[in-house]
Amino acid sequence: MLPLKEIDHNWTLFLDRDGVINHEKDNDYILNWSEFVFYPESLQALPLLARHFRRIILVTNQKGIGKGLMSEADLTNIHRHMLDEIETRGGRIDRIYFCSDLNNLSPNRKPQPGMAFQAQKDAPEIVFSKSIMVGNRLSDMQFGRNAGMHTVFLATTHPEVPYPDPLIDLRVDSLLEFARLL
Repeated sequence: MLPLKEIDHNWTLFLDRDGVINHEKDNDYILNWSEFVFYPESLQALPLLARHFRRIILVTNQKGIGKGLMSEADLTNIHRHMLDEIETRGGRIDRIYFCSDLNNLSPNRKPQPGMAFQAQKDAPEIVFSKSIMVGNRLSDMQFGRNAGMHTVFLATTHPEVPYPDPLIDLRVDSLLEFARLL
């Protein structure tokens, strides 16, 4: 269970990208900035979330790089524009971690918790029992559980996922709905 009333500025928020901050392409990859389309609700939510969390960390699988469909420079460009737009609206993302590995068993590829451990290494004050993973797939929820986090499922792209589910502490329709609950 997610203790909403206990969340204070000592907590860390982990966010997936596609399907949480921006529209996800169905069975495809966002390869450049022109394909990146924000959910308007996410741009409203991020300033609210910035007031509640000490750190906001983006964790994203990016197989498109591993498949040679895009470069790390392409991803950096997408994220630079994304961060500029978020900051212009009063929000923030403090750090971005991505995994381009093709092997689903890679320690850094969600649902494995490697990106969470990288974040904790870079910011040792991160406590996973005071962290929340927000994502739109059960693999995001498993990532959170594998690191010892609470989980929030956004029903943006997979509303058919049954709830309740032992991997999901809270289910909402958008990042803004979650932000407003805080």
